[in-house]
Parts: sequence; C-alpha cells; structure tokens
Amino acid sequence: MAITAAMVKELRDTTGAGMMDAKKALTETAGDMEAAVDWLRTKGLAKAAKKSGRTAAEGLVAVKVGGGVGVAVEINSETDFVAKNADFQSMVSQIADAALGAADIDALSATDLGGKTVADTVTDKIATIGENMSLRRMARVEGDGVVSYVHNAAADGMGKIGVLVAFSGDETFARQVAMHIAATNPASLDEASLDPAVVEKEKQVQIEIARESGKPDAVIEKMIVGRMKKFMSEVTLLGQAFVMNPDLTVEAAAKEADTTIAGFVRLEVGEGIEKKEEDFAAEVAKAAQG
Repeated sequence: MAITAAMVKELRDTTGAGMMDAKKALTETAGDMEAAVDWLRTKGLAKAAKKSGRTAAEGLVAVKVGGGVGVAVEINSETDFVAKNADFQSMVSQIADAALGAADIDALSATDLGGKTVADTVTDKIATIGENMSLRRMARVEGDGVVSYVHNAAADGMGKIGVLVAFSGDETFARQVAMHIAATNPASLDEASLDPAVVEKEKQVQIEIARESGKPDAVIEKMIVGRMKKFMSEVTLLGQAFVMNPDLTVEAAAKEADTTIAGFVRLEVGEGIEKKEEDFAAEVAKAAQG
C-alpha cells in the first residue's frame, strides 16, 4: 500500500511523532493506522512525542575541555528533579564528551553515541524518564589554553551555569575571569565584538532620554558619549570592573597578569525560554472536574 503524505500527517497529529518516524511506522505496518500507532508506542516514540509540548526549561549545562578546545552543551528537562537524576547526568556527560568532536549542534545531534545518534539517545531517555527533554544549545571556543567553570554544580563538570574561557598566559587568572563571567554575564568580549544593533538601540534610547532634559544638542552629544562609554563598561568583559579587584577593569587586570583573553562562552540553563506560569489552584480544580 502506498504511504501518502496525508496518512503521515494524520499519524503525526495523532501521536505527535516525527515525520520520518511516522512514515517508517506506516511502512512497517502496511499503512494500518492503528497498528502504526502501536508500533510507535512500542518504540517509545509516541510516548516521547506526546510530551514535546511541555516546557523544558530546567536541566543542565555541561562543559568539557581537551586539546585547546572547550565545549558547553545545554540539555533541558521539565523539572529540576530530573536534572539531579544520575541517569540523566550520565547522558549529559556523554553528550558533552561527544561535543568535543562536533562542529555545531546539528553535527552533535547526528553523532554516534554507543550505536545510536545523540538525538535518538535523548528521545529514548524521554521515554524512559517520562519528561520532555531537548538538546538545546552547544557552543565551543578554541585557544592556546581553555579553562572551564561551573556555577551551582550538580555533578562534576555540569550545573546551572557553564563558562569557558580561551586564553594565553596565566591559567589561575583565566579561571578567575571565568568566575567573573559567571557572575556578570557580559554581552561580548569587547566593544568591537558587540552586536552593532545592540549598540545602536542603546544609543537611540540614551538620545531620547537626553532630549527629555531639554538641554541643547551640543550638550546632548557630550552626554551621549559619556553614557555610551558607561554602557560599554557594563556590557563588555574587558571593560567591566574585575570582581576580584574592582579598582581594575578586566582588561587592566589581564595586562597585570600578562594574560590575553581570546574569547569566552557562558551558557545558563533555561536562558531565554519563556516558562509557562502554572495556576496551581486552577490546575487542581480542573483535575477535580475531570
């Protein structure tokens, strides 16, 4: 029996399975829709997919360093409880190891991990643990040396915030910078690497604020220069006051330590994910009615 796109769509809508999984299920069952649903269930794919609508904003960031390369990987779960699960942590650690040999998130998803891809490994874990999970982000840095730091560590090399710093020079100082980055969350290394759109937006905001003061344009121009300089000192790593010695900027402290900071990565679990606010009372009332 020919498997049509409409059949694949129907099975996807019914089970929430991926397109290729739905097509394979229909092929394996000669187009029998009910049998295809059962086939997906036996493979754990329908169960995993049904949970895909739930927000996964908890989880872990894992960092790994080797051979002048550092990688940080964020893998999300629905609850912090699962993030503390040893089975979940083991999977995260293995995926982070695999990330050292991957160029980006797509390559990592397709990387073999004990006979199955990383993507399939996560899908299987969804079915086993019973929570939605996602391989969300991966970042890497390279340099003469790379150090890592994990804040709120849940296990070795993984926690809520993971930082990598590429450097040349003093490793101890580089680790202090990694801790600084975890605390201050700079937007970029320096002014040159800051997104021009971010700079322009801030400049326009400051211009409008200054105009509200009613001062002459010549005065406003000087005000903007000062305010943008302050902005750069707040959002760029090298321009920030060093948390270990606030009398110095990170750039000045690096010079004293004879160290060059070449780049950094900072990943925080759930960053940018809109978490659904649950009304617990309404949820209980709904359950009672059902």
